[in-house]
Amino acid sequence: MKTNTGYLLALSLCLSPTTTLARPEHQMPPGAPNAPPQKAEQEKEQASDIASITADRGIVTQPGRFIIEPAFSHAHSTSTLVAVEGYTVIPALLVGLINISEVQRDIFVGAVSLKYGFTSRLEASFRVPYLSIHEDLREREAFQGTPVDTLRESSGSGVGDIEASIRYQLNDGLDGWPYVIGSLRLKAPTGDSPYDVEQKTVRDSQGNPIGVELSERPTGSGFWSVEPGLSLIYPSDPAVLYGNLSYVYTLKDDKGFENGKTIDPGNVIRFGFGMGFAFNERTSFSLGYDQSIIQKTRYERDIDLFAANFDRIQIGSLSFGLSQRLTPSTSLSVTINVGVTENAPDSEITLKLPISF
Repeated sequence: MKTNTGYLLALSLCLSPTTTLARPEHQMPPGAPNAPPQKAEQEKEQASDIASITADRGIVTQPGRFIIEPAFSHAHSTSTLVAVEGYTVIPALLVGLINISEVQRDIFVGAVSLKYGFTSRLEASFRVPYLSIHEDLREREAFQGTPVDTLRESSGSGVGDIEASIRYQLNDGLDGWPYVIGSLRLKAPTGDSPYDVEQKTVRDSQGNPIGVELSERPTGSGFWSVEPGLSLIYPSDPAVLYGNLSYVYTLKDDKGFENGKTIDPGNVIRFGFGMGFAFNERTSFSLGYDQSIIQKTRYERDIDLFAANFDRIQIGSLSFGLSQRLTPSTSLSVTINVGVTENAPDSEITLKLPISF
């Protein structure tokens, strides 16, 4: 199978967890020229309930509150690859062989997140994911002109890249200001990367390398990454508006001469925005859009296997979320993401069940 290793690295690095956050217990300062304390608390609850459906966009966890959040997600994608070996006689006539392959990929992720609120403005979290990846490839033998399709399967499972993060609420959201929250996430290369599994070079009929085939699907990126970010939450009764911006900086690493020596994975610019509203005290709905711009992976040793890559990859998706508060300390949320760009997963569904203590 022909696989773009640089794209896999960048895609793995840009993946982020979805989390549900508790409501803070801030109190209005005496003499504040804003809404009454009861109304301010209602706005904060509304902001937390609606933003809890999205990824790390809720107000920080209450001080002394501990949250365990099990989550499960399934992403499905289908792509078609076309390779041509031949020449053109006239622009409308091609002489040669055309190889078309279809890839279907399913990624199942089970994760457990732990959160703790140290103060009314500061929280820390830790996330451990476990991935199971299954991939089917339907193709004809490359450039051989055979009329027979073949179906190959490839899979992989294991612990993914573990993450640790801190979030700090910069203001109280008073006097008509939105809640402003800064974050910093660190991702460690604990999963099996594309360079940890066995690789095989795929060649055409002339012996020229045309790609790399992996014996099993990697579950991690193989690189350390740091992601600073900023989120805004603005209650505007009866809706809540939100937005976020972050930058994923990936540390380069030496992966051996055969892999291009020192590899510098493309950094990622991520942003998103949306709105939501509460149907009642227990049920909330959210609608948003997320975009990731993945820059090109660069190799110290110029290898021709991946020389025809784009300078950047765009991954965009629409998200629809629904959250139901089951008890005062437990809620259930479901989020559906629909890919709107070619490189994004066609669909992804995520279930979360945060339990606070």
